[in-house]
Amino acid sequence: MEQASIVIVGAGPAGIATAVEAKEAGIGPVVLLEKKGHLCDTVVSLYHEGKRVDPVYRKVKVEPIGRLSFDTETRESFLDRMKGVAERYALDVRFWKEVQKVVPTNGAFMVTCGDGLTVRSQIVVVAIGIFGKPVKPRYPIPAEVKDKVHFSLPKTPIAKKRLLVVGGGDTAAETACFLSCENDVTLSYRRPEFFRLNEMNLCSINECSCKGTVRLMMGTDIERLEPSGDRVSVVFKDGQVLVFDAVFYCLGGMTPRVFLEGIGVEYEGERPKVDEVGETNIPRLFLAGDLVVEKGTIMAAFNSGKRVVDGILARYGSLVKG
Repeated sequence: MEQASIVIVGAGPAGIATAVEAKEAGIGPVVLLEKKGHLCDTVVSLYHEGKRVDPVYRKVKVEPIGRLSFDTETRESFLDRMKGVAERYALDVRFWKEVQKVVPTNGAFMVTCGDGLTVRSQIVVVAIGIFGKPVKPRYPIPAEVKDKVHFSLPKTPIAKKRLLVVGGGDTAAETACFLSCENDVTLSYRRPEFFRLNEMNLCSINECSCKGTVRLMMGTDIERLEPSGDRVSVVFKDGQVLVFDAVFYCLGGMTPRVFLEGIGVEYEGERPKVDEVGETNIPRLFLAGDLVVEKGTIMAAFNSGKRVVDGILARYGSLVKG
């Protein structure tokens, strides 16, 4: 069985920042467990090629308080930056390690992955983000069309297809505009108008609509999907039936509540209960990133890692620094 001072669940911005701050503080060993085969899966999966990564949230720049920061750059530049950070600080990232259980026992935690790896650690920091599991529609998706239904952009480019994007948030608008460069795109949103898009995405989707590259179906709701040959038949509640080559759901992410409550983390409304440094009701179990940050930006995720490590040093320094 491996031993660690800190196990970090998730190698996204918050997890990486936590590991960097811990190593610079002289804490070790620090192990990051990542269920995917790469860093920053939310950025890889939900940001399209060339998308801007920005430290600004609603026109307010989030100032760095720790060692990690960045200025506005592309998705590709940001991912290269994070890969460089992991290499520069020699972070111990274990890929394809999906954590199944975190069990407090004998003054420590037993962290067990799906492949059987178990690490005993004094401290656990969960930094998996709210987008670990996409929100899916209430109606079932028939098995015959599952390969034509997506919850993120596929790695293989799509061209000359008739596509439906479902959702009304920033991700839906960005996905629709991006796909419209090479495809016939329709966006279905259940509300009569957009109400939570940032200004740039609102301008972009309206421009695409005016140019005719994205057809907006506002105030529409889907009743069900059905197979239609090698395509997808979409049945709307108002009686319309339209056929598409593929459907993209952009309905947002949800906090992995089942996982956290399975450990014993208490919730207050829709958010897990944490204190000012991210510690939960379970001593030495901390949360970082989108799980605790009100304004979910990458820069705020970096800062949460700094706060977590400062809290660990203040409260449990003797456990993690010999």
